[in-house]
Amino acid sequence: MKLLMHACCAPCSVYCIDELRKENIEPTIYWYNPNIHPYKEYEARRDCLKEYTQKIGLECIIEDEYGLDEFCKSVANNLNSRCVDYCYPVRMRKTFEYAKEHGFNSVTTTLLYSIYQKHDFIKKLCKDLSEEFGIEFLYRDFRYGFWKGHEKAKEEGLYMQKYCGCVFSEEMRYYNRNPIQTSNTNGYEIPKEPRMQVKKIENKEDYIDLLLEADPSKDMIHKYLNDSDVYALKKEDELISIAVILPISRKTLELKNIVTKENYRNKGYAKTLLKSLCGNYKQKYDRMLVGTTENNIPFYVKQGFDKYEKTIKNFFIDNYKEEIKDGELTCTDLIYYSKDLKKK
Repeated sequence: MKLLMHACCAPCSVYCIDELRKENIEPTIYWYNPNIHPYKEYEARRDCLKEYTQKIGLECIIEDEYGLDEFCKSVANNLNSRCVDYCYPVRMRKTFEYAKEHGFNSVTTTLLYSIYQKHDFIKKLCKDLSEEFGIEFLYRDFRYGFWKGHEKAKEEGLYMQKYCGCVFSEEMRYYNRNPIQTSNTNGYEIPKEPRMQVKKIENKEDYIDLLLEADPSKDMIHKYLNDSDVYALKKEDELISIAVILPISRKTLELKNIVTKENYRNKGYAKTLLKSLCGNYKQKYDRMLVGTTENNIPFYVKQGFDKYEKTIKNFFIDNYKEEIKDGELTCTDLIYYSKDLKKK
C-alpha cells in the first residue's frame, strides 16, 4: 500500500502514525492547510510537523500555501458553514489530486482523529472523492486514541495549538463567552442582570414541548422522564434552560436531555446549568454519561465529558420513525462520552 496521509498538524498525527505502523503501513505525510491563520500560527504548525516527521523517519511533503486571501473570499458569505463549505473540501480534494498525480493508491487524513471535527462529514467527503479519483480511502476512526495521542504529543514537546486553525476559530477563543458585567461608569451604575437560579422541577410533563426540541419523540422522552430528576435554569421567574438527569447506577448518572429556549441559545446558559448540576451531583456520584450526536461532541468535551465510552450504531434509525437532523448532519449513531465528577 502506498498511502498518502493528509496531516493538519503534528499533535494530531502522532496517534494516527502509531496505529498505522502497527498495521505495517508507512504513510507519506502531506501538508496542505491554507485555512490556518495568522501566518505565525501556520508557520509554527508546519515547521513542527516537518521536525516531527524527520525525527520518526517519515517522508513529509509540504504544499506551502498560506491561503488567507482565498480563504476569506470563499467563506465570507457564510462563516458558520466555513468548515464544510471550504476547509474540509479544499484540503481533501488537493490531497486526492496529489495522490492521483504521484502514484499513491490510498488516502487518509488526521482530521479523522480529532473529536472536535465533523467526523461523519469528513468520512463521506473522502468516500465521494475516492470514487471520483479512483483511489482507495483508508478509513480509520482514530478518535478512539484522542487522549492517548494528546498525552504523547505533550511528552514529545510538540507545539500544541489552542484553536482549530482559521482566524474565526481563533476569535471564538476570546469571544465565545457570556460575562455578566456590573460596574460603575461615569457616576451611574450599570443595571445588574437578574440573578440566575437552578431549581428542581416537579411538574415534569409541563415541559414536554421544550424537551421535544432536543429529543423529538414523546415516546423516547417518557421512557426516561418519570425516573429522572429535572432541573431548570431560571432568570428570576423566567425559564432559560432545562436538563434531565437519570441515575443509572449507585455511582453513575446520565444526562438524557438538555435544551435552552430559542431566544437564549448560544449565550452559555446550557453550560451554566450543566456546570451547576455536575457540581451538585459530585457529592454523591462519581461520573455522568451523555449520549450525543457527532455535531455536539465538541460542546460536551469542553464541559469535561472527555472520555469516550461507546457508540450505539444506528440508534436514531432504529428508535425514531422519522429522519433526525442536527444541522446538516443526518443522525444515525448515538455516541457516549463520560465526565469524571470527582476530577478537579
